[in-house]
Order: sequence, then structure tokens, then C-alpha cells
Amino acid sequence: MMQKALLVAVLGVFLAVSVWFASRAWFSVDAELTGHGWFALALGVVLSFVVGGGLMWLLFYSSRSGRDDIDQDF
Repeated sequence: MMQKALLVAVLGVFLAVSVWFASRAWFSVDAELTGHGWFALALGVVLSFVVGGGLMWLLFYSSRSGRDDIDQDF
């Protein structure tokens, strides 16, 4: 139980540091996005989620339909 708590604490620290670093990097850039840039960014995020969701759906569908079962002929 203690190992799980330590693992969660270490991963939480990693998450906090990565969020801090990402936010610092994002706000340190002195560039402005135009409307086209925001549209491209939003489209990229949405399409990434759609592709990721579609691949996860295919993974679960393949697993539950029995297509991933190993045929064992002994």
C-alpha cells in the first residue's frame, strides 16, 4: 500500500512539473495567433481526439468480438 501511495505522489509531482513547464513555455512566446491559426489548432485537437477515440473503439471491438483470440490446436 505504501508503494502505491509513493508511486501516486511521484507521478503527481511529474504531472505538476509538466503542467508548470508547459504553461510557462506557452505564455513565454510573444506571438499572436490569427483566426486561421486558432482554427487550425482547434481542428488539430478535435481530429486527434476523433482518431484516438476511433482507434480505441476498434481495439475494444476487436477484443470483444473474439478476433484477438489465439487458436490453439493441441
